[in-house]
Amino acid sequence: MVGSVIVHNDKIIGEGYTSPYGGPHAEVNAILSVADPSVLAEATIYVTLEPCSHFGKTPPCADLILKHKIPNVVIGLLDPHEKVAGKGIEKLKAAGCHVSVGVLKKECKDHHKRFLTFYEKNRPYIILKWAETSDGYIAPSQEKRNSTPEPFWITNANSQQMVHQWRSEEQAILVGTNTALQDNPKLDVRHWKGKNPIRIVIDKALKIPSHYHLMDGSVKTIVLTAVEETNAHIKDIDYEIIDFSGNIAQQICEVLHKHQILSVIIEGGSQTLQSFISENLWDEARIFIGKPVFGKGLKAPTINGRRHSEQYIDTDNLIFLKND
Repeated sequence: MVGSVIVHNDKIIGEGYTSPYGGPHAEVNAILSVADPSVLAEATIYVTLEPCSHFGKTPPCADLILKHKIPNVVIGLLDPHEKVAGKGIEKLKAAGCHVSVGVLKKECKDHHKRFLTFYEKNRPYIILKWAETSDGYIAPSQEKRNSTPEPFWITNANSQQMVHQWRSEEQAILVGTNTALQDNPKLDVRHWKGKNPIRIVIDKALKIPSHYHLMDGSVKTIVLTAVEETNAHIKDIDYEIIDFSGNIAQQICEVLHKHQILSVIIEGGSQTLQSFISENLWDEARIFIGKPVFGKGLKAPTINGRRHSEQYIDTDNLIFLKND
């Protein structure tokens, strides 16, 4: 969401941010929030992303700024969308506005990282997430699973709740076949308040049973498969055919871009995560290191990235990596 603030005589007189899809943009909401519109002709409007100059779901924001004769416009970033891409700034300057671009550019780029990645790299913003034991495993051995059928939690309850918060903040979540079969996950936000993400499932041979949570049709679900026969497809599930002999991660990015998905959390398992790491298709990694020790099992992915930060969630160590 774009953010906007309007200032007059060093005082904030209006604020706004983008409404849900199809609603008013940040500049519109900020202008409408001003108690005395007559002072707009002496004000400065700040906006994190270039005002649009085209008719879409709403009229051009640049036109509204000009209508109210706001003389000063401060912009964080150029909008990379082909329908904008400098045209909003040109329109404002041509009408006599004083326009500054690139103020707090780094912070605005971080704020709009999902949007920018989608339009500049033609793929969603990709967050890798996993939990590993203190000895480097993300799952126990099959022998251990067989002897103790209940789930093996690596992280504590607070970390698990944080993951549900993250799910509510991103548009989609992706898992591989083994994770789906072994854990029968819901991939929802039941431990947090918010919208459930779109579920993406890799299932080459359509092994996941129809009674599993991921196949219940409660949330938009996309299955990436090699099976083209529609009689094997489940109603209310979207199926996308990909070539499993090619670069799988790149094909997945293309599918998600086609579905207008701006961000995705890759939750595993190890093979799925490693495929995105190997193809260098990731932006962030969020890695929990818990106290349990497995001794043997499925090793955690191998990754190199800039350590951005780390924190402790009770007994868990949470490490954030960036792919610069």
